[in-house]
Amino acid sequence: MIDKRVATMAEAMAGIRDGSVVLIGGFGDVGQPDALIEGLIAQGATNLTVVANNAGRGRTGLAHLMELGRVRRIVCSFPRSRGSVVFEELYSAGRIELEIVPQGTLAERLRAAGAGIPAFFTPTAVGTRLADGKEERAFDGRPHILEYALPGDVALVEAWRADRFGNLIYRESARNFNPVMAMAARLTIVQVQHLAELGTLDPEAIATPGIFVDRVLHVPYAQAKG
Repeated sequence: MIDKRVATMAEAMAGIRDGSVVLIGGFGDVGQPDALIEGLIAQGATNLTVVANNAGRGRTGLAHLMELGRVRRIVCSFPRSRGSVVFEELYSAGRIELEIVPQGTLAERLRAAGAGIPAFFTPTAVGTRLADGKEERAFDGRPHILEYALPGDVALVEAWRADRFGNLIYRESARNFNPVMAMAARLTIVQVQHLAELGTLDPEAIATPGIFVDRVLHVPYAQAKG
């Protein structure tokens, strides 16, 4: 019987290694799997490369993980945003590496990883410092640069509903980066606010099929937000 539900945070985090590439869903605080991030902190993995839309804010969630010195490198679109105090402190002190990726390119690099596409050309960032050192080719007279897929060792995802197969439904804008990150990782771990009986989820509403999901942990809303 297929059942991807796990009973404890320790079981959800088992096996994550030092040096892993960790994809963290969310758009700011929306759809960010804060409980799983705290679980990763407790699990102890370090020297991580984190891929996320932004570099955290305040001193909780992703910012807390960075503040503890557990993140060696971050790949994101918005490293500086309201409240990104931890990232700015670390970057100013030379204690964290940064790769900036335009938001649409970040999403496509993740989607490409999930679809088995190794690389693609895009006009985004042509003529800017973000194109330095990248292969350039013209299509229909317009220059494009080569971008590579961005697979992860682990994806930490938040969803609204899931069944025991790992089929996922997201709520409104909390969907954001979560589906493409779920596809792009070798190990996908999900915190979900509601568990549903098998066969009760609307197939048309399932954004992430269970084939992309490895572990599902029930985290009710109050626990998800601490």
